[in-house]
Amino acid sequence: MNSWIGFKTLFYKEWLRFWKVAFQTIAAPLLTTLLYLLIFSHVLESHVQVFPGVPYTAFLIPGLAMMAVLQNAFANSSSSLIQSKITGNIVFVLLPPLSYWDMLLAYVLAAMARGLIVGLGVVLMSVAFVELPVRNALWALAFALLGSAIAGSLGLIAGIWAEKFDQLAAFQNFIIVPLTFLAGVFYSVHSLPPFWQAVSHLNPFFYMIDGFRYGFFGASDVPPLLSLSIVGGCFLAISLAALWLLKIGYKLRQ
Repeated sequence: MNSWIGFKTLFYKEWLRFWKVAFQTIAAPLLTTLLYLLIFSHVLESHVQVFPGVPYTAFLIPGLAMMAVLQNAFANSSSSLIQSKITGNIVFVLLPPLSYWDMLLAYVLAAMARGLIVGLGVVLMSVAFVELPVRNALWALAFALLGSAIAGSLGLIAGIWAEKFDQLAAFQNFIIVPLTFLAGVFYSVHSLPPFWQAVSHLNPFFYMIDGFRYGFFGASDVPPLLSLSIVGGCFLAISLAALWLLKIGYKLRQ
């Protein structure tokens, strides 16, 4: 019972942490994504078509939405951990009778909430620009949930590992941002040379975006079941790694 109360309290604290500054954590990412949409759709709409009968602007929207989900889920959990460590208030999370599962779930679920809110905002905002079909909503939802959970767990790992904001920024700028931008957000990997196609297939974020896009158009670069199995395996591995770091107190209990 105490553990359940602790989980709810930590989750509520993490929820309030981003919701009270929604102008920065929700509105700002929406504006950034809208600028991507306006620029790329204006420049490439008449020059690029990936799936038959799908305008490039429509093709672009699911990729941008999933990119926003991943980046914001990562930012939420990672920034929370690093701020708590630097200010020293991480002790108020470690002292209560919280299990490692409670901590993992509270941080990751709050990160998922922020990522999914921003992603949903991108999709709703994009309806003003182009008609967006949703052929397999459950597929889209499954990849959105798994993708945000993976990004939230990665953020937890990065926040635990980093000792200062510079290290966290390096993790985000050199790992998360390249993985999202090179995951087929703006293009189909089939348009790449064979070598770069093979490299793209090593990127787990590619399968998240491709599977999410399948939920809208019923078309994808790889079979959705393959994408789901890879994304599910990544989620299991990364969440267990985050749980293990919490359990051993890596860079948290020193």
